[in-house]
Amino acid sequence: MTATAPAPAPGAKTDERLVRTSPLKKLMGRPELGSVVGAIAVFIFFSFVADSFLQATSLATVLYAASTLGIMAVPVALLMIGGEFDLSAGVLVTSSALISSMFSYQMTANVWVGVGVSLLVTLAIGVFNGVMLTRTDPPSFIITLGTFLMLTGMNLGFTKMISGTVSTKSISDMEGFSSAKEVFASTITIGGVDFKVTILWWLALIVVATWILLRTRVGNWIFAVGGGEEAARAVGVPVAKTKIGLYMGVAFGAWISGQHLLFSYDTVQSGEGVGNELIYIVAAVIGGCLITGGYGSAVGAAVGALIFGMVSKGIVFAEWNSDWFKFFLGVMLLLATLLNHWVRKRAEATK
Repeated sequence: MTATAPAPAPGAKTDERLVRTSPLKKLMGRPELGSVVGAIAVFIFFSFVADSFLQATSLATVLYAASTLGIMAVPVALLMIGGEFDLSAGVLVTSSALISSMFSYQMTANVWVGVGVSLLVTLAIGVFNGVMLTRTDPPSFIITLGTFLMLTGMNLGFTKMISGTVSTKSISDMEGFSSAKEVFASTITIGGVDFKVTILWWLALIVVATWILLRTRVGNWIFAVGGGEEAARAVGVPVAKTKIGLYMGVAFGAWISGQHLLFSYDTVQSGEGVGNELIYIVAAVIGGCLITGGYGSAVGAAVGALIFGMVSKGIVFAEWNSDWFKFFLGVMLLLATLLNHWVRKRAEATK
C-alpha cells in the first residue's frame, strides 16, 4: 500500500517558498526594469529625430559617453543600495588624476609610480569617508560634503602651489606614459569603428558588481545594511566594514576615471569634476536604486548611464541646442522615478 500526502485543509496558508513565481512576476520585480523600458524609448526616439544616431560611429560615441559616467555610476549605485551617498565622488576623480600627474612630474618617476600612488591615496580617501561615517553621528550627506569641499580646495591649492597654474604640467614625454595610455585611454578598432577602452572597464565593473550583489555574502550584507542598519547589525552583518568597503569601491571607480582623464588629455584642470557626483546619483536613481537604500542593481545603474549617453549625444546628433541637455536629464530622472515607483507597486501587488 502506498501512503498519500493529506490534502491541505481549506484556507490553509501555503509555504511561500513552495509557491512557483511566474516569469512575468519575476520580471516585474527587477529594479532595472523601468530603466530598460526608458532606454528603449530613448533609443527609438532619437532613432527617428536624429538621422545619424544609428550609425556605428555614433553608437560608439554614445557608448563612450555612457562608459565614462557608468564607471562611477556602478559603484555609486552599490553605495546607494547600502543606504549611503558620496558627494565627493566627482572631485575625487580629478584628485586621482592630479595625484598621478603631479607625483610623476615632481618626482621624475615612471608614470606608473604615480598611478600606483594615486590608487593608494584615492582608496585612503574612500576609507576616510567610510570610517568617518561609521565612527561619528553625522549622515553621509554631511560627511562627504565636507570631503567634497576639502578636495575641491586641495585640488586647486596644491596644483597652483606646485605648477603655478590651475592645470598640471605635461607628462606625455615621460617613461611609461604610452603603456599607461594603452590601459586607461586607448582605442580599440572593431569592424572599422573605434571604441574606447573605457567601455571594457565599464563592462568589467558591471559584471563584478552584479556578481558581488547576487552571488556573494557581501551582496547580502549590502542589501541588509541598506534595508535597515540596526536590523542588519542584530543578525551579525559587519555594518562598518561593509560601508567602508562600499566607499572604497567608489574610490576605485574614481581612480579608473581619473587615470582615463589624465591619459586622454595629458594635463588636468584642477577645477574639473564639480557637480558630476549628482549625475552619478541621477544615473543610479534612473537605474532603479532607491534614495532610501536596500533596493537597486548594478545593471540598472549601467542602463541609467546608457540613457545619459544617448540623451547627451542624441541632442548633438539631432542638432538641437545643447543648453537643453540638463532639462532633458531632469525630465528623464522624474519619469524614471515615477516608472520605478509604479513597477515596485505592481511587483508588490502581485506577490
